[in-house]
Amino acid sequence: MPSGHPVHNMNKRIILFALVALLAYGCKDDKKQDDFTISPEAGTTYKSGEAISVKTSFAADQKPDSIVYLLDSARIGSVKDTSALVIKTDTMALGARVITAKIYKAGKEAQEMATNVVLLAAKAPEELTFKVEKVFPHDTASYTEGLEYHDGYLYESDGGRVAEGTGQSALRKYNLATGKPVTAINIDPEVFAEGITVIGNKLIQLTYTEKVGYVYDKNTLKLLGNFSYTAGREGWGLYFDGTKVLNTDGTNRIFYLDKNNYRQIGYLDVYDNNGAVQNLNELEVIDGKIYANVYQKDDILVIDPKTGAVLQRIDMSGLYPAPRNSNADVLNGIAYDKATNRIFVTGKKWDKLFQVKFVKK
Repeated sequence: MPSGHPVHNMNKRIILFALVALLAYGCKDDKKQDDFTISPEAGTTYKSGEAISVKTSFAADQKPDSIVYLLDSARIGSVKDTSALVIKTDTMALGARVITAKIYKAGKEAQEMATNVVLLAAKAPEELTFKVEKVFPHDTASYTEGLEYHDGYLYESDGGRVAEGTGQSALRKYNLATGKPVTAINIDPEVFAEGITVIGNKLIQLTYTEKVGYVYDKNTLKLLGNFSYTAGREGWGLYFDGTKVLNTDGTNRIFYLDKNNYRQIGYLDVYDNNGAVQNLNELEVIDGKIYANVYQKDDILVIDPKTGAVLQRIDMSGLYPAPRNSNADVLNGIAYDKATNRIFVTGKKWDKLFQVKFVKK
């Protein structure tokens, strides 16, 4: 994520659910439809594990044949009267969920009503901190957007755009011990490079606002091709978990991309016990959990890949104290060496890269 660019936390999904809420509220107030009401009220929040009791009420002379309930367009059950339908949330993905009631009379759908709920994490994240195990040199010219460790080398995506005076984007493969590039290439001066990930012998790189991604040979960094990026509003972080590509766009959503054509195949919304966690950035997966930088914060989040719940929050604020090099910017970049269980973190234009261990406070 480039420095100085405004972060827009309001996104289309929030607007969509606001419209759904208005629709549900409008159904209550419309005299033509006030024979039926649905609960819970639109926008009601629940903690993961709490049961959601859905109920449709109606006047005695409006008794339907049946009421069919859907959760995000998937049928979850039906009733024939004002009985409540109970939805279990223990394993449900977090976030805003739309509940629809289809009311049937004489065998035909007579009316449809909708409401929505927001499912939050069951509890506050566990607070962690870190221990520094080793310090390595890092290129102060690199505005770190993506960081990966593979086969003994660190790969780094360096963001910048010449016309904006932020330098030229680059891609580097470098020696961990020396911090010196083994291979490096400059990117199109009009393009702002973002996250990277390795898939087999290929390295994939996103761009910030250009809606294009690049495919390179992992070993030589030779450009092999490009593709259209269509998942998020912008290109931010990338990570390949062995099956699918994880991708962030600066919101609270982690997109799932097909590993072959990089098209969206799913998503995961990230929430803690208070609400959506915005500005998810650079990504890593360690022991089956998703680790994410939060742009402009000294936090790394540990995320449940099944529900999107923030399980742990790692406070990295004391990692790189003053005196810093003069151009040092925010924390960004997590890489993991699975073979030796080493975790590396750095920041934009930092002169140091740290090998760390995450521990309880």
